[in-house]
Amino acid sequence: MDSSNLPIDQTLLERINPVFNTAKMTLFQLAYTDDKDAIAIAGKLGLTLENTQGDMSPPEMLNNATILETRFRTMGVLAEQSGFTEVDLPCGYTPRAIEFARKGKRFIGLDLPAAIAEAKPVITSLIDPEKRELVSFEGVDATNYESMKAVLDNIAGPLCITTEGLLMYFTDSETSQLCDNIRRILAQHGGCWITSDPETTIQFVLSSQAIYGENFMELMLKAKTRVQDLSDVPVKSRTLVVNPKDAQENIRNAMVFLAKHGLKAERMVVGEYVPDLKSLEKLSAAQIKMLREAMMKFAYWKITPLAPGKALDTADVARDNFDLNADLVDGKLTLSLRGRLDTLSAPNLLAFFERTEKANDIHEVIADCRKLDYISSAGLRVLLIMQKKCKKGVTICYMNDTVKEILEQTGFDSVLNVEN
Repeated sequence: MDSSNLPIDQTLLERINPVFNTAKMTLFQLAYTDDKDAIAIAGKLGLTLENTQGDMSPPEMLNNATILETRFRTMGVLAEQSGFTEVDLPCGYTPRAIEFARKGKRFIGLDLPAAIAEAKPVITSLIDPEKRELVSFEGVDATNYESMKAVLDNIAGPLCITTEGLLMYFTDSETSQLCDNIRRILAQHGGCWITSDPETTIQFVLSSQAIYGENFMELMLKAKTRVQDLSDVPVKSRTLVVNPKDAQENIRNAMVFLAKHGLKAERMVVGEYVPDLKSLEKLSAAQIKMLREAMMKFAYWKITPLAPGKALDTADVARDNFDLNADLVDGKLTLSLRGRLDTLSAPNLLAFFERTEKANDIHEVIADCRKLDYISSAGLRVLLIMQKKCKKGVTICYMNDTVKEILEQTGFDSVLNVEN
């Protein structure tokens, strides 16, 4: 049966991508700060306090709106100051596209297809017709490199990719894929990735203490429950999301995580970049003073590749049933394997590795197996040879059940580094 032409119910898209619902909540919180563009979008979407915030109390609403505006405004400043084409991922329903177009700046909004389908016509209608060509919206899967690449291939010049409120909903495996995708895109285009996500929990704790006072822990528990109820996605600890209980160690671990994916981060203290906020007009002088002090204690991260990527020629490796892509970044060789790595194809892979090793300093190999259908003992021996020659060894990731079972049966899962 051909399903390509079946009509898609918007509610089905929302159900399979439940984080979609939190985007409406954040839009209404921005509207709560009297942002005219956010109010206009919310009005066209028919959003109300009840259908986006539930039973949230006025103090909760003020606290969350202040935190949201701090993030939205500061991230906008950082993106604009980069001077690069803004790529907002996920763009949600916020009015950043309107603001950038008003200033004559290019904006690309990427999000889940469900969000784009609803947000694109509404936001575009609020942009001056003469400036609509500056703005584009596309539905993508952030963990799918090809979907992102297809959208960005036609964009000339460096990119500023921004993410807000995304990483807490991703597993470490999904975050790993996102990091790899962004590194590859930045290696091609140049630019940077700016995200508020690593220290988002620190921001929430410190800001809530300043605004909500001694009852802030009650607010935090309510907020976590509320996000969980709205999103249907487990809110758990993530390597790239810093836990305030041991912030310094968590920040180091997050930096190491990024380095494994060929990325480095610069912390940009929010208090040094935050512009004027409308929500502060609703706070007392004491609250504002404490909030300003809190903003000097957390940062948003500017992330860039460790070094320019070096694409490697793999044309002589390909066979009828095997192929790969390879790139080398700062001593890390990433192999994206496809098809069958068996007795016929393993010698080609070994020859490629040894030729590459002679010409470059390789200290680590990442074997991306998401498109690898099968691996034989000959293929495993090639990986073992690589393991012995690399200081940090070989890491195998994104295996299907067949490849995973072969590694377990042969005992190679205890010899090589394995990531699920």
